[in-house]
Amino acid sequence: MAYGSKTANRVKRIEGQLRGILRMMEEDQNCKDVITQLSAVRSAVDRTIGVIVSENLLDCVSSAEGDTEKVNSAIQEAMDLVVKSR
Repeated sequence: MAYGSKTANRVKRIEGQLRGILRMMEEDQNCKDVITQLSAVRSAVDRTIGVIVSENLLDCVSSAEGDTEKVNSAIQEAMDLVVKSR
């Protein structure tokens, strides 16, 4: 699967958020603020997982060419990935 630039940008943004959190910790910022930022990162990671799984599912379904067994398998694999990410 090819990952688009939008997905890569999401991950880069998350990376920047994590660096910011490390800086906050080094500066002994309030734990409430650190937790708030960590929660934002977790949400961003969850959304990115959703984007990747949905794009992969669309690719798999479109390449199944009407083969119901392949479509069902792709859907099951996507659901397994979502459950695994929790």
